[in-house]
Amino acid sequence: MSTHRFDDRRSFLRGLAATGALLPAVAYGQAATDMGPERNQSSFRTRHWRDFYPTLGKGVLLADVTSRAVHYWSGDESVHFVFPCAIPMTEDLTRRGQTEIVRKMPNPPWTPTPSMREKDPTLPQRVEGGAPENPLGKFGLYLAWPAYLVHGTHDTRKIGRRSSSGCYGLYNEHVEQLYAVAEIGTQVTVF
Repeated sequence: MSTHRFDDRRSFLRGLAATGALLPAVAYGQAATDMGPERNQSSFRTRHWRDFYPTLGKGVLLADVTSRAVHYWSGDESVHFVFPCAIPMTEDLTRRGQTEIVRKMPNPPWTPTPSMREKDPTLPQRVEGGAPENPLGKFGLYLAWPAYLVHGTHDTRKIGRRSSSGCYGLYNEHVEQLYAVAEIGTQVTVF
């Protein structure tokens, strides 16, 4: 019998990523009741959409800054994902509250914000989608807040870290799974 040991948070996140983090709704319900305390030593918190919304509507996406994880439930609750993510570098870049997914785009172009260009004037005006230097990866889910997205990244070192300018970055394979099922109108809470 092999024993898996999670020495640190990064190992935990790698393990979570390796599983694909797809949990059937029934398994999630069972796990939630059997897990005991809501918080463990790694600061990962189990969250549920009912903590934030009275109904699922078209679906719910929760971006947990403390746990550095994105949780997603489909509108019929048949799909539940938990993915490790990159979070904003500083608290003043972190916008919290409720919003929704208003647009989806494969290979989204990247346009640095004025504040990003102020910090680094060498940034390009725009990078087309699919270009290797585009930090938005393969898919983008745009929030109602201007310039805020849940997107992929080619730089996997960013996942699980404070490394973004406000967005929530996922491994490209995870954002592809999310993109396939998340609908425009999905409720989003960043906390």
